[in-house]
Amino acid sequence: MISLSKWITGVAVACAITSFAHADDGGNDSRKEDDSFLLLREAVRKDEPQKADFYAARLANYSIPSYVDYYRLKSRFRDATTYDIREFLKRHEGSAIADRLRNDWLLELGRKRDWPNFDDQYPQFVLNDDTQVKCYALQSKALKGLKVADDARTLLTAPNGYGEACAGLIATLYQAGQFSAEDVWAQVRLSGEFNATGQARRAILLLGGADKKISQAVDTPMVAMAKGPGAGRADHETFLVAVGRAARTSVKLAALALNKAESRLTAQEQAIGWANIALASSYSLSPETSEYWRKSAGAPLSVDQHQWKTRIALRDGDWKQVKKNIAAMPEWLRNDPAWIYWRARALMAEAGASQPTPEAAQLLRGISEQQHFYGQLALEELGRMITIPPPGAPLAPAEVAAIGERPGFQRALKFFGMRLRFEGTREWNWELRSLNEREHLAAAEFARQHHILDRMVNTSDRTRVQVDYTQRFPSPHDDIMHPATQTLGLDKAWVYGLIRQESRFIMDAQSSAGASGLMQVMPSTARWLAKKLGLTDYAQDAISDVRTNIMLGTNYMNMVLGNMDGSQVLATAAYNAGPGRLRSWRATLDKPMESAVFIESIPFFETRVYVKNVMSNATYYAALFEGRPQSLKARLGVVGPKGYTEQERQETSFGGR
Repeated sequence: MISLSKWITGVAVACAITSFAHADDGGNDSRKEDDSFLLLREAVRKDEPQKADFYAARLANYSIPSYVDYYRLKSRFRDATTYDIREFLKRHEGSAIADRLRNDWLLELGRKRDWPNFDDQYPQFVLNDDTQVKCYALQSKALKGLKVADDARTLLTAPNGYGEACAGLIATLYQAGQFSAEDVWAQVRLSGEFNATGQARRAILLLGGADKKISQAVDTPMVAMAKGPGAGRADHETFLVAVGRAARTSVKLAALALNKAESRLTAQEQAIGWANIALASSYSLSPETSEYWRKSAGAPLSVDQHQWKTRIALRDGDWKQVKKNIAAMPEWLRNDPAWIYWRARALMAEAGASQPTPEAAQLLRGISEQQHFYGQLALEELGRMITIPPPGAPLAPAEVAAIGERPGFQRALKFFGMRLRFEGTREWNWELRSLNEREHLAAAEFARQHHILDRMVNTSDRTRVQVDYTQRFPSPHDDIMHPATQTLGLDKAWVYGLIRQESRFIMDAQSSAGASGLMQVMPSTARWLAKKLGLTDYAQDAISDVRTNIMLGTNYMNMVLGNMDGSQVLATAAYNAGPGRLRSWRATLDKPMESAVFIESIPFFETRVYVKNVMSNATYYAALFEGRPQSLKARLGVVGPKGYTEQERQETSFGGR
């Protein structure tokens, strides 16, 4: 048996962040004042204005007065006068917290339909990252007779985030004749796809449908589907929503119901029903999915339907259909790097070419300088390997020191020291807006010096001409990591690639599911591993210790890798989604498949993005560690059914095709 104390050195890693005096304030804050600030913030969150006033009064000399002002005003925001709000914005003009208050005010102005003040403030909203504010802005333009339907169609793709603002926009556009009935029916179907009952009800009422019926179709689809399509367009569309929702539970029952009702539906309604079933079937990767998509020909498709129809064609190796499906996508979606890459591949396959055709080469060159999964793959299709560019001139201490003098970075450090990562990140990113590339590198170095590695990575990632890959792909705790990976025979580049995606090197990171530490190990997994490894004195809080977290995480990666026949792609997916889900996805394979295609068709959005990023990261880390060009395509290789070994994986080659 191994004692945990032998794994832990007992030396805690110092993460304390220095508290700074600020340009618009003075003096260091006591812990008591910080506690009052946290209580003020919580009182506002809970809508307790009297408590908020009490704690704000205790913070007259707090080091970040702008945030005390913000929370004091926010606690009584709906009753605040225009004068009060404008005075705050004037007093803190140009700051992150002023932009945040303007965001809040724009939502309130939109809710009140105070379009003169809204139109005055909207151009000053710098970040402009709130979907509901964008909906109010389009609604204001539409009420003035401006044509905004195309912008609205691009924006209105996720009904679960619409709120009252975007619902009002849809109503305004429909009543003004800018949205046709077909636009609104598309929103009804999309609401069903997103399980957005409230939005489905609001949309169908515009068309004279029954809101109770559409609610049942979304919430209890088996009941609604059993009633059949009824009579009239509204009842038919409601039935089709129920079919799509029911298919999430049983594709076979949904297909049976649709077949039974086909004689009462138009050809397009039948196609819509099959598209709804095909989408649900795509998530399970069932062999019937291709036939469902074939039956959906002629249906208007949602964004997800466009993409999954193309992913299933990729899995089928039907490059002609892949090309056709991408061409049918909305332009903004077609220009996503993933679909640019796959379109180029389809053109190459169509020509039977092992090298890019002129049109394919042009597409690939357009994304090959982008430092992500598909940019790397495009680079290799053009005959170049992944390398690390040489760093520019070293930063002078004065350059880094100048960053530390900026009030926004000082506030960010203060918030990070209080574990207020949302506020800290907002202040940090706001300050970055005014920096050139050289200053971005200096800011990243400043973050490194203060042990905020996630900000170092994200800040350095923003540069395009001057780059420093030691900032973008750091390898902290190598004195622990190197022996751990060497003992297990693990690829250290892969492990660091996973950590970069999991926690961005935040040592006390904790997910909503409870995963902890650098490698985001779940408590239940940690206990199981500790028992398996014979750790006699393991305690749950040890999971956040760097040495313990790395030891448990690398051992788990090694076990998962062994269970996935040595495939880093499969093991990465299993690490994120769980081995059980990965086994079910892998069971859909009856022969080897190019890993890039397998990754693109992972049913979970989070896992799909995760695997792409981890494998991309690992390739850059390998280039750094080994000092030579790397191939992402070779790292990905192919995946196959259970029992398909690493040796067979290496022997099977699609030439990247």
